Amino acid sequence: MAQIQLTPAQRKDHRAEAHHLNAVVMLGSDGLTAAVKKEIDAALNAHGLIKVRVQSDDRASREAIFQSLADELNAAPIQHIGKLLVLWRPMPEKEKKANEDRMPGPRDIKVLKNSSRYGQRPEVKTLRVLGNQRLTPGGTVKRAKPKQRSLKKSAQD
Repeated sequence: MAQIQLTPAQRKDHRAEAHHLNAVVMLGSDGLTAAVKKEIDAALNAHGLIKVRVQSDDRASREAIFQSLADELNAAPIQHIGKLLVLWRPMPEKEKKANEDRMPGPRDIKVLKNSSRYGQRPEVKTLRVLGNQRLTPGGTVKRAKPKQRSLKKSAQD
């Protein structure tokens, strides 16, 4: 796979975003193994922008690891500073499941209710109206009536 090519301005923006991040994956004395690549791939899928800490003292080997990770995981190399490597890959879109049986969720509605005593200010009350309920003009919550079906349609089912 080829690595993602970014413009210097995009790279600069990603460096700024990565500044406050901590290293998600650490490479130890075993180096770049298949398990480490799998963890880095999972972290890129979850976060998009990650830091990897390499414990090796050899700069050339760290540079080789950086380029191989970018190539194999189809990621963009953002920064290599000291023992930290910053990689970025766009996060995949998550599929939303459409549920036909889903009912509308609860709503919080503010209602202005007049006081029962004369001359008092009206009170603002927050009422929670569920999906099968409705709010009357008087400010009370009533359960919705079941939807009426015709005899012909019910006979067809």
